[in-house]
This record gives sequence, C-alpha cells and structure tokens, in this order.
Amino acid sequence: MLSSFSGVKISSIVCVVPENYIDIDDEIRFYKNSEKLARNKKILGLGTRHIVPEGVSMLDLCEEAVKILIEKNHIDIGTIDTLIVASINHDYNGNSDACIIQGNLGLSEECACFDTCGLGCTDSVYGLWLAHSLIQSGASKKCLFVEGSLSSQITDIRNRNSNMLFGDAASAVLLEKTEKETFAFFHLKSIGKEWKKIVTPAGGFKFPIRKDIIDIEIKDTDGNILHLWDSVMRGGDIFKFAMEQAPESVDKLLNYSHLTRDDIDFFAIHQANGQIVRTVAMHANLPKNKTSAQTFTKFGNCGGTSVLVNYCDSMFDKKCSYIAFISFGVGLSVGSAILNFENTKNFGIFYLKTPDKVTTRQDLINEWTNYMKGESK
Repeated sequence: MLSSFSGVKISSIVCVVPENYIDIDDEIRFYKNSEKLARNKKILGLGTRHIVPEGVSMLDLCEEAVKILIEKNHIDIGTIDTLIVASINHDYNGNSDACIIQGNLGLSEECACFDTCGLGCTDSVYGLWLAHSLIQSGASKKCLFVEGSLSSQITDIRNRNSNMLFGDAASAVLLEKTEKETFAFFHLKSIGKEWKKIVTPAGGFKFPIRKDIIDIEIKDTDGNILHLWDSVMRGGDIFKFAMEQAPESVDKLLNYSHLTRDDIDFFAIHQANGQIVRTVAMHANLPKNKTSAQTFTKFGNCGGTSVLVNYCDSMFDKKCSYIAFISFGVGLSVGSAILNFENTKNFGIFYLKTPDKVTTRQDLINEWTNYMKGESK
C-alpha cells in the first residue's frame, strides 16, 4: 500500500533509553571461547545495550519521553487532542497505556487516547502513518505519537541467538496540522502467511500463562534456553525476508514520491543488527554516508523505537529535509516512509535515571491483592 499526505508537520522528537546497560564484553561467560565472542562482535556489531532494571517498565520510559518533549518544546498540554501509544510491551493487558499517560501527566480529558500493538519493529512507521491520516482528515490538529519497546524482556538472557541483540527505548513525536505543503510518503506491506517466523507463543488469551508451563525450559540444539512465553524468531528466514522486502520497499517509495536517493538526507534502517543494516543498505544501493549501524552498537535493537533512535542519534544537531525510515519485522510486515524533517526539533537521546526506589514484584502482588479485596482504591 502506497499513500501520501500533505499539511502535516513533524514538530519535534525525542528518544529515551535506560541509563542501565550491559556491555557484550561482560557476558563472556555465555560463550564457549573468546573467538566466538569476537566474531559476533565484528559481524553483528555487538556493543552495549541499554536495558531497564527490574521495576522499570515501558510506561516509565514513555512517560519520561513525553515529559521531556513537553518541557523542551514548551507545549501547552491542553492543545494535544490525540495521544497514540504503539508497543508490543504494554504494561497491562486490556488497559490503555495512552490513558494512563494522559492521567499521570494531566493532559486534557478531551484528548483521544488509544494504543496500537502487534507490529513490533514496524510500529513507528505504522503509527506515524496513522497520525498523518488523523491530522490530514481533520480529526486531529495536534497529535502526540509515542512508541515504547522493552525488547530486552522478550527472551531469556541465556538465549544467545537473540538476547544479546536487544535494548529498550521509547520515543515521543509531536505532529501538527500546518498550512504549508509538507509532503509525507508511506509504503506499508503485510505478509501474514509468514506470521510464525516471529512469534511469542504464550501470554495471550489463546495460550495464557498458567502453572502447567511455568517450569518448562526448552533447550535448542545450540544450548540456548527458551520458554513458551519468549519471542521466537527464525533468524535465517527473517534475514532473507529483510533482504528481499526492504530494498523493494525503498524503490517503490522513491518511485512513488518522485524523489531520488540524492534527495534523502538519511536512511534510518531498523537496527536489527549491524550485519542486517549494512546488507539492506547495500542491496538497496544506498549511499554509505547516509546510513549507519552505530546506533545498534550503542543501544542495541530497540524494536519498534529503533528507527526513531537511529534518526535522533545519527542526525542530532544536523540540518536535514527528507528522512527515510525503513522497517521490517513482526507480521510479517514492512513499513517505510519518507518524511519532511526540515523544521523538526530533534532533541536527541536522553537517559532515564533508575529511581532510588522501584516497584518490586512483591509490591505489585501486595498492591493488586489489596485492590481486589477492596481494601484500596
């Protein structure tokens, strides 16, 4: 699906990562020998990944991003009429994180708040497409789009096929109606027949987590440990999928927009890992100076927030006009966009300081037990 919009301004953007991080060199115990670790570092671009400590959630990262954006941009929160939160790591099943943010930060009660989920690494592009749609239709004049990813939580740390790739992040983006012809172009594609290539089997209503699966640990042929509620990815198939679909999406988007590679200031490719970023860039014939995998080395694969973190990191304090986002993942889905960032304030990447006192699991057990007993509000 190809679509275009005009009259929508991306006013500002900010990203937040936890201050807490893991350096791949501190995980040598997971590797049989140092040569294997060195090889993975070189090929994949492994470095540091910022992950939330216990007691810090996706909602904490998102709220921090929104707070910073409001403060830095001097936003009158009463003028925000739409709040969209995109994630596959929502704090609660059946509750809207957008509504919780609205209540906690005091946004207008006349603000439409809702969540989207299920697309993982393409969340940001689909969410921005939705925000553009609402503004151009006249349904919204000032939309706050928020994406949050707790990718570090979707696998066991002993799973060396994937856990060492993932980091956590959130981003807040303010979009507004403008009378100027500010063009935006999107390409969205779904290949649902391949949905099992990236899947989390247990945890939904079809296969809820119960006592009968709590103690099941699955060891694959390489000795990696998995649980039925972990995210499982067929790596080879996904690599092939990315190599085929991402370059094709770039070509379709450029042809549709009547723009060339020279017109684009930066191509923010989903930071799945360094090898995938470099190979997608090569297959899509993108200029080397207009792509970067360094964001992955610094922050890890931040899921749906990845392309936004890549932009904020690589283009901070740099003037630009058109930015291309290229994402692929859960669905299987593809989401690419060419957006105008000429007058966008890029506030860069901030670190969420770990609170002195965090909510422990026992705190949550006590809180919700008392609530269900009717002993607390």
